[in-house]
Amino acid sequence: MTDLVTRTLRPEELRTANALFRAALHAKPISDEEWPAAERAYQPERNLGVFDSGTGELLGTARSTDADLTVPGGAAVPLAAVTGVGVRADRTRRGVLTELMRAQFDELAGRGVTAATLYATEGAIYGRFGYGVATLSRSLTVRKARARFRPEVPSGGECELLDLDTALERLPGIYADLPRQPGMMARSSYWWRSMWIALRQASEPVVTVVHHGPRGADGFAQYRVVGRQPGFSGTMRLLGLHAGNAEALAGLWRFLLGVDLVDEITAEGRPLGEPVELLFTDPRACEVTGTGDETWLRLVDVPAALAARAWEGEPLVVEVTDPVLEHNTGRFRVGRDGVERTRSSPQLRLGVDALAMTYLGAWRPSALAQVGRAQLAGEGIAERADRLFGTRVAPWCGTFF
Repeated sequence: MTDLVTRTLRPEELRTANALFRAALHAKPISDEEWPAAERAYQPERNLGVFDSGTGELLGTARSTDADLTVPGGAAVPLAAVTGVGVRADRTRRGVLTELMRAQFDELAGRGVTAATLYATEGAIYGRFGYGVATLSRSLTVRKARARFRPEVPSGGECELLDLDTALERLPGIYADLPRQPGMMARSSYWWRSMWIALRQASEPVVTVVHHGPRGADGFAQYRVVGRQPGFSGTMRLLGLHAGNAEALAGLWRFLLGVDLVDEITAEGRPLGEPVELLFTDPRACEVTGTGDETWLRLVDVPAALAARAWEGEPLVVEVTDPVLEHNTGRFRVGRDGVERTRSSPQLRLGVDALAMTYLGAWRPSALAQVGRAQLAGEGIAERADRLFGTRVAPWCGTFF
């Protein structure tokens, strides 16, 4: 078996790592003209590579950018947004990914990072490393011809169009000022650079619209129109929409549905609780075309994560098992008064991956217990656990990386 060496990538190795990752996604390498901009999206000292110790060849890579995660109760914890994970096709299933994940976890733990999150290209990969589905989203199609707003829906404020360069300057501040629900994350300068690169490379023009309320900008959306032929309308693909209040949500949707030469609007990755269909006299104007996993979460520091979020109801003793990061394994008394390690008998037992699924409120402990992912001990514990982990709104990230 090949001996593996894992280390932080040097700046001159980043392009090779980028090409390896893109090859893993069956994409061609980026061009010489594109690379200088793409390189600026890499945060220094956050890029790992696994090498063949004999040949020195790069076999796998993963990277992350610093962020923070909003948890139930409104606190934010240090977060690593993990992306760029790839293994050479001729070196898969030889321990390269396992080595990458372990090295990254050790690095994150050493820096005091509470959690890591990612978007999974395949659903069967990351659970064995302690990741769990922590936020869910849905896909929508809104038929313009049927979408008539109910009379009581807010009229919204003024909407302003921005070009991409201006959007890159202004959207970071607007996003940072918006209210954040559990699951949302801060967007670093590296994320905004990556977004700008991706939108620049889109085959159709990308439009940015900002909504202005009484106190200034309070929401924005980005979209492109595809499939339009001369004499025919096309489909608007909503790339993102963030609204700080009901007026901004309604105002942005009024603007989008008022764009000419568009028959329908498709949107992916939208919050489960976003009331788009309730805007219209005919709720079937908005069709839910799919629901699925959004982000996967890995709790790197379980005690810190448990202490950071708010809890409701009676306290419980929760036993967590983590075969990779052993410092996370233990029993914790969890309640609204705080979190502490304990030797008391556990009332809820689950692995660190299942804990990640319940942590932001996406899944109830009782649901995980029904499929053997958690164990509940004692009468009434299921109801108490569900109340303890419950949240007012379903968690949602809304930031693809």
